[in-house]
Amino acid sequence: MITPESHTPTSIIERTTDYEPPQTLSSWLIGRPLSTADAPHQTIGKFIGLAVFASDALSSTAYASQEILAILIAAGASVALQNVFPISIAIVFLLAIVAISYEQTIHAYPGGGGAYIVARDNLGELPAQTAGAALLTDYILTVAVSVSSGVAQMVSAYPSLFPYRVWISVIAVLFIMLINLRGVKESGTAFAIPTYFFVLMMLLVVGIGLVRQLSGGLGVVVNPPHIELAEPLAIVTPFLLLHAFSSGTAALTGIEAISNGITAFKEPRSRNAGITLIWMAVILSSFFLGISYLAGHIGAIPSEEETVISQLARTVFEGRGVLYLMVIGATTVILIMAANTAFADFPRLGALHAGDGFLPRQLTYRGSRLVYSRGIVALAVISSLLIVLFQASVTRLIPLYAIGVFLSFTLSQAGMARRWWKGGHLKPGEKVIEAGSTLQHEEGWQFKMIVNGFGATCTAIVMVVFAITKFRDGAWVILILIPILVAIFFAIHRHYKTLAKKLSLDNFGTVPPHTLRHRVIMPISGVHQGTLAALRYARELSNDVTAVHIVIEPAEAEKVRQKWMSWGEGVRMVMLNSPYRLFLEPLLEYIAEIMQQRQPGEIITIVVPEFVSNNRLTDALHTNTAELLHSQLKRQEGIVIINVPYHVHREKEEH
Repeated sequence: MITPESHTPTSIIERTTDYEPPQTLSSWLIGRPLSTADAPHQTIGKFIGLAVFASDALSSTAYASQEILAILIAAGASVALQNVFPISIAIVFLLAIVAISYEQTIHAYPGGGGAYIVARDNLGELPAQTAGAALLTDYILTVAVSVSSGVAQMVSAYPSLFPYRVWISVIAVLFIMLINLRGVKESGTAFAIPTYFFVLMMLLVVGIGLVRQLSGGLGVVVNPPHIELAEPLAIVTPFLLLHAFSSGTAALTGIEAISNGITAFKEPRSRNAGITLIWMAVILSSFFLGISYLAGHIGAIPSEEETVISQLARTVFEGRGVLYLMVIGATTVILIMAANTAFADFPRLGALHAGDGFLPRQLTYRGSRLVYSRGIVALAVISSLLIVLFQASVTRLIPLYAIGVFLSFTLSQAGMARRWWKGGHLKPGEKVIEAGSTLQHEEGWQFKMIVNGFGATCTAIVMVVFAITKFRDGAWVILILIPILVAIFFAIHRHYKTLAKKLSLDNFGTVPPHTLRHRVIMPISGVHQGTLAALRYARELSNDVTAVHIVIEPAEAEKVRQKWMSWGEGVRMVMLNSPYRLFLEPLLEYIAEIMQQRQPGEIITIVVPEFVSNNRLTDALHTNTAELLHSQLKRQEGIVIINVPYHVHREKEEH
């Protein structure tokens, strides 16, 4: 039995390297590399936090009212305009419940992670992975929807840009990716001014609009966009109202973002994050209700040619003047910036999944600017593909949008309800350490459990309604995609667990057998100084060395034979004839034959001479045999491939 006590004492020396990364093109694009010690200085306060994490939620005010109208218009314009505000009130009520739930989550789970961590600690692994898959999908769609919606605002003001909307959207995604690669603090600072500019412009639109409406001077939209309507429905059905309600719940997307990114805030993290969440909920509710109320009174028509915000702004400001253009500009920017929330949360959530072994481990690595850069790049690529696939159409993307986020809402609140129940059954002063938080008895747990339970029920109902009403429009894609993602997560997890079990030192009871001998195969294309250097190395490993030359041109092979007779130091050579002038395949066949004859404990070592030139441009002129063999043989047990570099210096090349 091998035990730590049976090992000889091992000296461990700790050193810190003085090496600093050089300035490169990457440094110019995303900034100088940051050391790990800089991490505490990259946190953000409430003011910047609102810009980073609330832009998604605030931006939904630009299209949530329009989505309600787009469904109600089937019953006629007058019915749509009468019902848009009452439905908005119901949605704000649901928003308040969800916001209260996530405010509790922030204080209960100060390490962040949101629905994923809550579900993992309280509901189990399957609900956790389901919540994670739903959120990751939602963040991808957030980027696609918000950027497409922002470009739609731009097209409303400048219709000539309509044919270029897809490419404008993709360029916007790549720009946001670049800003986020610079770090959370820098991206938040860069986006703070546009966020608060949007808040100011919405205050002006809604405030002036309400004053003019109450004084009777607002009027209606002049030259509203034309829309082809079928025969209006005879009656307003409950199904139609539920359909409109579910579409309008797009206003809730982004509410969960702050609970996922608590670690980005300065200390005290939970307090700062909780206050930021309350600010966000109040601003969002006010704007959403104001826009819906005014849209109903001015007779706004839902259309892809001109958005409801555009119609409202030119009605309030009586034309397309400077204030109108400022509103459209602010709305365009906030909608595009809404993607920034996803770029802040998607990499963090991906890193949590990867840390638990459900996504590739590479997603846990932080880049030079202390952000999860691989997750940021992955999000940009996938969302850009979606934009191209759906031609940057908000109406076509929206049906895919809200199912995932409401599934995560439901699981998060159900998990919090169970957490309160577990804590309520602990004795006062008793504590239980869980993976994501510390569980203890809290006064008033029954009320908190009821609030979260009621919220979970409401969001579950909305999710089901959305799935039914939007099924034909494309929601079926998400209903299939999330289970597939969960299956992939568990497949990755099984791989990591199996590998860890095989590599574990726990109960490691026997000494692995020592290698008895090396059998060396050395493929060569010619006989020269590099070949002889590799031969000397090969003979240090073993006395059993075989050089292999693939005969493609007989005349050239004869030269190799003659030189080997003089310089081969008595080592045998196998001349493999290749009548079809193939190099790799005959060599692999020969190695496979040797592998069949391999003795127990014998290692087949393939030593490959490799030219390494100081001039990188000339590297492409040489075949990298070692890499070719690695790609073909790395999965075979008992084979080691070693490339022996022969450095060709510039002075030697000149002579």
